Amino acid sequence: MPNLPTELRPLEELRERHSSKWRRFNRDVLPMHVAEMDYEIAPGIKSLIIDFVTRSDLGYLGPIPELGEAFTGFAKRHWNWAVAPTDVRLATDVGVGAVEILRAAGAKGDTVVINSPVYHSFYEWIKEAGMQVVDAPLIREKVGGPTAEEPDSFEKPVTLWRLDIDAIEKAFKAGAKFFLMCNPQNPVGRMHTHNELRQVAALAAKYGVLVISDEIHAPMAYPGETFTPYLAVSDEAKQTGVIVTAASKTFNLAGLKASIIVTQSDEVRAKLAKLPEAMHWRSSLIGAFAMAEAFENGDAWLKGTMMTLADSRKLLAAEIAEKLPTVDFHLPENGYLAWLDLSSLNLGDKPAALLLAKEKVSFVPGDEHGEAYGQFVRINFACRPASIRAAIDKIANQAAKAARK
Repeated sequence: MPNLPTELRPLEELRERHSSKWRRFNRDVLPMHVAEMDYEIAPGIKSLIIDFVTRSDLGYLGPIPELGEAFTGFAKRHWNWAVAPTDVRLATDVGVGAVEILRAAGAKGDTVVINSPVYHSFYEWIKEAGMQVVDAPLIREKVGGPTAEEPDSFEKPVTLWRLDIDAIEKAFKAGAKFFLMCNPQNPVGRMHTHNELRQVAALAAKYGVLVISDEIHAPMAYPGETFTPYLAVSDEAKQTGVIVTAASKTFNLAGLKASIIVTQSDEVRAKLAKLPEAMHWRSSLIGAFAMAEAFENGDAWLKGTMMTLADSRKLLAAEIAEKLPTVDFHLPENGYLAWLDLSSLNLGDKPAALLLAKEKVSFVPGDEHGEAYGQFVRINFACRPASIRAAIDKIANQAAKAARK
């Protein structure tokens, strides 16, 4: 049985999987939506799960000091971030952790700042907590291309997305109680800089805002890119922030239901004193130990996976450049999600819905990440190269039909 991430199973075999990616739509739909990789899980994780089942070791989750120790080592190796094992506690998954933090530290009706385009579940988490969304959208910038100094340049402009610090301060000043931050930012693949995060921390300290940083995609930075944990940037960050994260996206373990919450100050721990103890006991036994295994022994697998994803990212960029040259696309700095602006293709008000109906390919509609982004789609490229080519061909086919009208 293949164990390396580069050894991909045939598409028809993948279709026999039981996850949402393969069951949400009919079998004739090419699934490029949900953030789940088609790769084999790490051999150590696979062995651990088999061992637990073989020994009928499937009881309730008890103490797991291995997890805090494993994450401490992972954080030091990957980000030079000093974390104590006691800084780490369990939650059932990142969404549960975020909702329970909002409930523990706030009250119904409180306002929560987000930055669209952002992970679509953020809207649901805030609603579940009975709170209100305040959007401080990312700034979208064009870099490169013809300029007044070089009007004949053939360089294609590149889109960059960054935090709007002024808009964030405006929202904080208006009375926001929380900032639910996505770092790295899903769906644009942006890792917020050390300077940006320091500014956020200073503003949070000034206005008394609790920053909840979702860092679930953090380990998946491409070569030459640097991820910065929010809590690592300053003392103000430690005094204003809590991180929610997991091995689920990086190591493809979403179905195992386990995550962690990281705090590094007495101030924040006091705010979270009402967190339910049951978050630990409601987590999965196998999920928690698989996460510990991933953080302790998963570096080699992760390195191989990022090499595979680098090739897939390059292929996706080449396919778009050749077949969809007017589509605005940028290489993500992190992860396996790409954000495509299809507005130049004239595919109607709901391009994702059109592509699903006419081409049998599923993307995440852009307006799920924010109302202003209906012309965008999010594509998952952690899959077979043939699937990447087919997905872009399907978009190009509808673009050609639209051009003939």
